[in-house]
Amino acid sequence: MKKFLLITTLSLTLAAASLTGMAVAATHIQEAPVASVKAVDAAVLRQGSRGNEVKEVQRRLKQWGYYSGSVDGIFGAGTKSAVIAFQRKNGLTADGIVGKATYKALGMTASYNALNGGSGSSGSSSSSTPSGYTSSDLYLLAKAIYAEGRGESYTGQVAIGAVIINRVKSASFPNSISGVIYQSGAFTAVTDGQINLEPNQTAYNAARDAMNGWDPTYGCLYYYNPAVATSSWIFGRKTVTVIGKHVFAI
Repeated sequence: MKKFLLITTLSLTLAAASLTGMAVAATHIQEAPVASVKAVDAAVLRQGSRGNEVKEVQRRLKQWGYYSGSVDGIFGAGTKSAVIAFQRKNGLTADGIVGKATYKALGMTASYNALNGGSGSSGSSSSSTPSGYTSSDLYLLAKAIYAEGRGESYTGQVAIGAVIINRVKSASFPNSISGVIYQSGAFTAVTDGQINLEPNQTAYNAARDAMNGWDPTYGCLYYYNPAVATSSWIFGRKTVTVIGKHVFAI
């Protein structure tokens, strides 16, 4: 009987120790990802980096014609060259490193905010309204982008939103999004009623990116499609860039 009790006690002691070890291991398994997720969210990307943030950078650069490699989440020499080309085009320091300024120019506003001490997940599809604007502003800007540029590339749609934002900031135009969009004769989509179409998620994302400061037009106040434009006045504006079917001018 004593031998049986000794064996039973020893077995229970070993089982308790095993469970304690498992609990400690489980604690470490749960703690590690929390810190690493925060680090990934706020990562500066450079050659050698890997992960979903790299993949999103590659996707955007490929969509805009800067990158021709695989969207594999591996920051290699090809990705670095594409980043440098994008930085040069956007007037940034051409070092091939994706930091705050490059994230912002790419339209990856949540990643920019993470580096800037804010919060948010990767990508720019957050449902929140950018600071300084109302949900009505966001909705109306998305409607204008959808009505005016739903056949354009994503960059082209952001560019339309940027022109509207630039007008709001300019002393030569009304100082609100609704005032700019509904200014008499300003936008064809208002004249022909297409402004009343419901915007899709892409238009919402483009509106948020424009509100957050991404400006592919470099400060333009005008855009037009030369294939259908009839005003001789608009052709006299100085062309800054061409995105898709639209000429962007000042």
